[in-house]
Amino acid sequence: MALASIELNLDDKESIKNAARTAASGMLQYYTGYKPGDVPGNLPDPYYWWEAGAMFGALVEYWYYTGDSQWNDITTQALLHQTGPSANYMPANQSRTLGNDDQAFWGLAAMSAAEVKYPDPPEDSPQWLALAQAVFNTQVPRWDDATCGGGLKWQIFTFNSGYNYKNTISNGCFFNLASRLAVYTGNNTYAEWAEKTWDWVFTIGLASPDYHFYDGTDDLKNCSALNHIQWSYNAGIFLLGAANMYHHTNESEVWKTRLERIIKGLDVFFPKNNIMSEVSCEPNGKCNVDQRSFKAYLARWMAATVQIAPFTYDLLMPKLRASAEAAALQCNGPNNACGLRWNQNDTYDGSTGVGEQMAALEIFQGHLVNTASKRVTSDTGGTSKGDPNAGTGTSDEDSVGMGRDAITTADRAGAGVLTAVIVMCAVGGAYAMIF
Repeated sequence: MALASIELNLDDKESIKNAARTAASGMLQYYTGYKPGDVPGNLPDPYYWWEAGAMFGALVEYWYYTGDSQWNDITTQALLHQTGPSANYMPANQSRTLGNDDQAFWGLAAMSAAEVKYPDPPEDSPQWLALAQAVFNTQVPRWDDATCGGGLKWQIFTFNSGYNYKNTISNGCFFNLASRLAVYTGNNTYAEWAEKTWDWVFTIGLASPDYHFYDGTDDLKNCSALNHIQWSYNAGIFLLGAANMYHHTNESEVWKTRLERIIKGLDVFFPKNNIMSEVSCEPNGKCNVDQRSFKAYLARWMAATVQIAPFTYDLLMPKLRASAEAAALQCNGPNNACGLRWNQNDTYDGSTGVGEQMAALEIFQGHLVNTASKRVTSDTGGTSKGDPNAGTGTSDEDSVGMGRDAITTADRAGAGVLTAVIVMCAVGGAYAMIF
């Protein structure tokens, strides 16, 4: 007999809030960083640092949508503790697994905090907008014209596995952050970088003419071969970036068309009854820890897109609604734990963790988008202080406390963790068979 699932009435604001609170509470049972002797902002194994940044980004959005501030203290503590000595989200203890996408997910959390007027940090601490700018400014010099005509590499340091991989999520995060900074600050330089990144991704083939976003490519082969696997968060990161560019360009037809085509391309992640699925790994049960969280980000960015580009409401809300109703039925594990496969109806699939809980949280709280106050800019009520020079003047090596001479042979041999590349190869064949 199935356990009781989360009660969710998407026409009742309080019901949505209750469901979001239940999912968030389940997510935070895995976090111990606020306890004495633990490290604020870190999740325990097997979770990587980037997913903690994504989780606190979800909690920023939770406060924005619900007004519930019960987790604000641990969220602010984490977002400030992990900024690193140069206040650019490059903490020294993460250098062995620090990719451009990892850093960016923390920067995107800070960007969200500025946009939703999340309570500002103390004056003597780094500020949300300045942190987002610092992440952007540290990534600009990493734009690599030496191979493939540009683009960002996955990894920041040469000794980490994946340094020669130019992946879509790293470039998508850069595009997303640049577009949002353009909207918030009004500085068109950010928009120019967003345009440049968009053009490169399509030119190199990481995005197809019919707006499907692939995983990445090898710059040792001058990006002549692509890994064609598709992940939901790659499409999502470009979705929200395009929505911001549409807004920044005064609702230009160019960006409207691009946004519509991205939304059409999202159909691959809604294979049945408009229910979201991580199609490259859910059907075969191969989703790893990272991939179990990807639906959270697509859900988050879909909801934000509805607000920023209102014409997308009728295109996106049916997918969000069907997915939320299905997710609620899947949240019937012990203590309302949420499973991964929402299309399993009320049969709990036994898979639960930070990613599963975060995905349910985001798909629930996104339905409050029409009742939430509008996201702000520096001209429309934003209070977060920026610094256009944040993150400049310090090398990547110095940011994490190691000069170039400190990189040893042991570092090169032992550093880095192969994550997505191995899994992509393993499930790529299955994906091709499915689609």
